[in-house]
Amino acid sequence: MKTVVLCNQKGGVGKSAVATLLAHHLARRGNRVLAIDLDHQGNFSKPLRLSGRVAVSSVTADALMTGASPMLPGKAFVLVPGDRALLSLERQPASHTPFARQFRTFLADVDHAFDVCVIDTNPNPDIRLIAALASADFALSPIQLNQEAMDGVSAMLNHERVGLRKIKAVLNPKLHFMGLLPTMVEATPFQRANLVQVVQHYGSLLISLSDRLGDIASVPKRTAIAEAQAAGALLWEMRKTAARDAWREVEPSLTRIADLVTSKEKASAAAA
Repeated sequence: MKTVVLCNQKGGVGKSAVATLLAHHLARRGNRVLAIDLDHQGNFSKPLRLSGRVAVSSVTADALMTGASPMLPGKAFVLVPGDRALLSLERQPASHTPFARQFRTFLADVDHAFDVCVIDTNPNPDIRLIAALASADFALSPIQLNQEAMDGVSAMLNHERVGLRKIKAVLNPKLHFMGLLPTMVEATPFQRANLVQVVQHYGSLLISLSDRLGDIASVPKRTAIAEAQAAGALLWEMRKTAARDAWREVEPSLTRIADLVTSKEKASAAAA
């Protein structure tokens, strides 16, 4: 089982929407998918529940760190939902190391039952994020094209406690950073200028779709994507023309990410 963690220390970047799209797309491709929501807000859990496509675990995600590995439904697409109990984990510093170890044990125990585990995380740099990254194969960071978000890239990579480089060096040498995934991208002069800046400053951290300069994985800002997230619908099944158009735009990026997760190939940014 390969584990990919969606992470960004800034909220509101479309992280949960990307996690939802990716989990559904992986399942659509025939993978056995385990979805874990480590964000107490449950923005990953809600659309998956509404979709009716997942079997929901009887335990919430906090139990994956605080108790023995639970029995999960014997289905090909399973959700372990988020819950407000996740908030209490950071307030128990003496138990942080056992929490991370138990989470790793849980993932090892279900390794045979799934092909891919998709984990959505909270934006706060706490034990939930550490535990997820300490056991993951891949980290993927959705990012908005604004200066505040771009300024946060360095913190995400170099944070003294939960920076990806620190986690990789100290806790998890197998962790590969897939790259930055620009989200809510619009065809406006301002956004185009910001995209040029991202390519110039963080080109090695972007996910290439082809050899063409600037052909990178991204998610457009489309009302249909937000509507699908709110309704638990699948973009490629919605009847609206806008939804089908949005799916045509986002599908190449999701396919590229899915290919990287499910194959032995590593993203070009992994060594950066």
